[in-house]
Amino acid sequence: MNRRFDFYILGWLLLLDAAFLCLPLLASVMYRESPLPYLAAIGFAGVVGFALVNFYPPVDRHIRPRDGFLVVSGAWMAVSLVGAVPYLLTGALGPVDALFESISGFTTTGSTVIVDTTIVPRALLLWRAMTQWLGGMGIILFTIAILPLLGIGGMQLFKAEVPGPVADKVRPRLAATARTLWFVYVGFTAAEWVALRLAGLSGFDALCHSFTTLATGGFSTENTSVGAFSSATVEWIVIFFMLLAGINFVLHYRLLTGHIKSVWRDNELRYFLGVVVAATAILVVSVHEPGARIADSLRDSAFQTVSILTTTGYVTTDFEGWATLPLLVLLCLMVLGGMSGSTGGGVKSLRALLAVRSLRTTLHRLIHPHAVRPVKYGGAVVSESVLSGIWAFLTAYLLIGLIGAAVVAAYGYDLLTAISAAMTAIGNVGPGLGEVGAYDNFAHFPGLAKVVLAALMLFGRLEIFTLLALFSREFWRR
Repeated sequence: MNRRFDFYILGWLLLLDAAFLCLPLLASVMYRESPLPYLAAIGFAGVVGFALVNFYPPVDRHIRPRDGFLVVSGAWMAVSLVGAVPYLLTGALGPVDALFESISGFTTTGSTVIVDTTIVPRALLLWRAMTQWLGGMGIILFTIAILPLLGIGGMQLFKAEVPGPVADKVRPRLAATARTLWFVYVGFTAAEWVALRLAGLSGFDALCHSFTTLATGGFSTENTSVGAFSSATVEWIVIFFMLLAGINFVLHYRLLTGHIKSVWRDNELRYFLGVVVAATAILVVSVHEPGARIADSLRDSAFQTVSILTTTGYVTTDFEGWATLPLLVLLCLMVLGGMSGSTGGGVKSLRALLAVRSLRTTLHRLIHPHAVRPVKYGGAVVSESVLSGIWAFLTAYLLIGLIGAAVVAAYGYDLLTAISAAMTAIGNVGPGLGEVGAYDNFAHFPGLAKVVLAALMLFGRLEIFTLLALFSREFWRR
């Protein structure tokens, strides 16, 4: 590994993190709040970043395959530590809670240990929303032109950083790809801010919710989330942009450049929208009560379906009062997640789709042992290495989730709370069921449970293997 160059890159990322901290610093001055927490965080990130860049200069600027794992994982851990400083120094949270909140933000999970957002400084709420927005597309996405991950050039880091089992180039050069995707991301964020302002939200609320919607983070400035605004217009706007955020951003680029047919022919998109329609229909039938307006039931069902499937985690109703079937649907949606190449979490639609096709092919071979029936996607045959990687991912995802659930259960929590807390953490969703339901928080968990759940958030955001590789002895051998 080229560790000197790895630390050099991490130094630049810390300097970038310090630059972004200037926005909540300005907000603290504007709202007449103490700027010291943000100055301290800027100073810490700036000093460490400056030292790594200037006092640890690399001699060799070539990066090896394992360096990609180290830089990606190290970057998320480093920015999470810096991001925890404002929470700690404002006195809002203790050390463990501050780290939990920061990791939850950068991984776009949305789970929170903040009991009452109304008493939290506005600059801190802005920073909380910003961490999700930065984490949404990846704090290091701009480096994809220079950082290989698995040995096939920068495209492999793009695969590691843009969620999903495969990644698709938008432009011939990866640097151009990064700029294009950021342009789309920023454009959608600005469009939602305008829409929410026109719907009656304040500039601050519109900005924070735009940040956390496009990042599929779901952290709201209100204790009762988007439902606090009591506005059907706001809810439909959020539904629309959550859907956009849950769709592969490469498809957005194609749509904006007029390639409509290629977008509609995308099998994963059809599967994703099919799940949205099917789950919404089940919820409408399950939760609609006689005498209630069908439009309200449809809006509530569509909102929760899209929110949980895209792993955004906003809520408009206390779904813990729903029957068992709709709760089971929500739990399944937590696991499925958004499309590959989106800012959503979960196992991703493409993995689920290919796993189902692989299962169907396996069953066909059992009945017809001599038949040749490969798994196909987009008209092309999917290699066995991709399929084995998907099944390995699903196995690791399940095992790590069960370990997290076991830790929570060991503290005496009921089975529903333990499982949903682990699934919502590794899926980067936010709310769960039981004692981490729609309007609940994670403040009541013991310190070790919070650390484990925060680790699950990192595993989920980094697609399991990127972080899991660091625990292998072979990874650290020369």
